[in-house]
Amino acid sequence: MKMEGEGKLLRIFIGESDRWHGKPLFEAIVERVRREGLAGATVVRGIEGFGKTSTVHTTRILRLSSDLPVLVEIVDTAQLIDRILPILDEMVSEGLLTVEKVHIIAYRTAATEEP
Repeated sequence: MKMEGEGKLLRIFIGESDRWHGKPLFEAIVERVRREGLAGATVVRGIEGFGKTSTVHTTRILRLSSDLPVLVEIVDTAQLIDRILPILDEMVSEGLLTVEKVHIIAYRTAATEEP
């Protein structure tokens, strides 16, 4: 598969302890967008952050948090990102979803991966 040109970047800001049907929300999101045929997703675990409640979540030893910030990033065509948004809106009960236009320089895969 090869993809170049205009696309969208979807960022989902959630907490590490957020759940969807008993599993970590970030894991459920990755599984769902994979099933929906999106190009890929990356989950990044933050070392510190805060959200609406202003509670700081951190990895610092004196304030070790069990709910670190998690960022899920997905880049794909505008059509596929727009299609997945209502599904993710239902899954993310607390958090932030953002979308921005991106220019995809190169996305290439040599072979299809096995599930």
